[in-house]
Amino acid sequence: MEHEDLIPEEEEASILTLTDENGEEVDFEYMDCIEYQGKEYLVLMPADEESSEIVILEIEPVDEENENYLSVTDEATLEAVYAIFKEKFQDILTFED
Repeated sequence: MEHEDLIPEEEEASILTLTDENGEEVDFEYMDCIEYQGKEYLVLMPADEESSEIVILEIEPVDEENENYLSVTDEATLEAVYAIFKEKFQDILTFED
């Protein structure tokens, strides 16, 4: 039996630790992965801040086991991915516009 089988699903952490452009590690709560125009985007929320601001990062596959997360600079893409996220979670989360 593998170790991961011993952890009940509801107790599995949904926290990702990423390194920012300054080399500092930042924890994010994983919210969702959304596909938009043939690309995948991570929707995250800072885990240790009181801010409820959503962070959207593009997933760039490196190889079969690794991927990079890129800042999305295109405002239209950010708005489209956020709109999909809001629609998907409209009954679960409260959004401020």
